[in-house]
Amino acid sequence: MSDLLLIEQCKQSNQKAQMVLYGKYCDGMYIIAQRYLKDSAAAEDAMQEAFIKAFKKLGQFKGDVTFGAWLKRIVVNTCLDALKAKKLETESLNDEVFTIAQDDVDWSIPDETTVSEVLEAIEELPDNYRTAVKLFLIEGYDHQEISEILQISENASRTYLHRGKMKLKEKLKHLRYGTGY
Repeated sequence: MSDLLLIEQCKQSNQKAQMVLYGKYCDGMYIIAQRYLKDSAAAEDAMQEAFIKAFKKLGQFKGDVTFGAWLKRIVVNTCLDALKAKKLETESLNDEVFTIAQDDVDWSIPDETTVSEVLEAIEELPDNYRTAVKLFLIEGYDHQEISEILQISENASRTYLHRGKMKLKEKLKHLRYGTGY
């Protein structure tokens, strides 16, 4: 059954259609939630909450993007709201000290670096850098979207990303030196 047909049935409070749509997307959305919330129970809660929000707001889904992309944005925002609710301390940056990050910096890492090593290194970044790096590199959001999601300026988004990438590169470099490469 197509997503559009399922969505139309869900708009009419058809619980079977809701369960089918949920079953189709829950695993992928859970993986996305886990990228932001390390605790699996918190990730599951955020994913569930995102589905509830999505079902309540299905009338706002216009079909200009895929349902999966629309739902993913709800999941990411729900996870970010959960992080904000925990009042995680972040490194403070004020707009006066922002530097515009240049994209001509070499971000390459050694070829023998594995995806899991990169993901582990991302998890070790300070919260604000980690979130910006994930939104940019993993989710594919641009600086304007990141600034809207995190409620920061685009310059702050660029700075968080730039500093996050620098810290990430340093962590990966130390990983190589520490293993005899």
